[in-house]
Amino acid sequence: MALSHTTFSLLSMIFLSGSLVMLWFIILSGLTSTSPLSKTFFLRADTSGITGSRPISQWAYFFICGDGNTDCGPAYPALPAGYAWSGKPSNAPAELVGSYGGDTTSFTYWYMWRFGWVFFLLALLFEVLTFFTGFLALCSRLGSAISGLIALAALLFLTIAVSLMTATFVKMRNAFIADGRDASIGTYAFGFAWGAWAALLVSTILFCLGRHSNKADGAVSQRRTWGRRSKSTRSRKSYDGRRVKEEYP
Repeated sequence: MALSHTTFSLLSMIFLSGSLVMLWFIILSGLTSTSPLSKTFFLRADTSGITGSRPISQWAYFFICGDGNTDCGPAYPALPAGYAWSGKPSNAPAELVGSYGGDTTSFTYWYMWRFGWVFFLLALLFEVLTFFTGFLALCSRLGSAISGLIALAALLFLTIAVSLMTATFVKMRNAFIADGRDASIGTYAFGFAWGAWAALLVSTILFCLGRHSNKADGAVSQRRTWGRRSKSTRSRKSYDGRRVKEEYP
């Protein structure tokens, strides 16, 4: 049996809510020592011996923290990757250091993560808009169409954000390892990021299916109505010469 647009919209809202929760876990990482926020970071690396750095550094969304997302530095928007150490540091991987961010960050990592950071916020904004328009989708196919379009924009922004995040921190991990240091990407942050993307993708598809579901049901109903044998009428002459209508089922 075909699902109604209300059912599609309800399923879309469930997946969208899951995507939003995972995005919030990423953005709020480093704020508290409560799990899973204490375990959510993009990169963990051995930064001992680098000028002005902690023995262990973990890169979160607004912060660079120590082990376990403790001893975090000040919160910065679009945090430069090189804020884990001081300007013109010694013993840092040469690939990561440059003239940006107070002589802490190279050109590549400065711009890759700044754009990734911004696209995460854009994706969050459009997902929140989709969530509120989703209540209209529960009532009408027009609401499903509007929600589907906004969700599609959110999916585009989140695709760019997650791709840039992955490229930035995988390359940083490789730079630390090439420099003889231990480094690993954060499984929670990457899991939440790609999980949020997958949930948003499913939600977008369901919103689009909800846009067409009732229309298809209506067409089937109309075809069935027209397919029924309707009563036909024709006239015949009565015995007194007058024409009368005779109905045939």
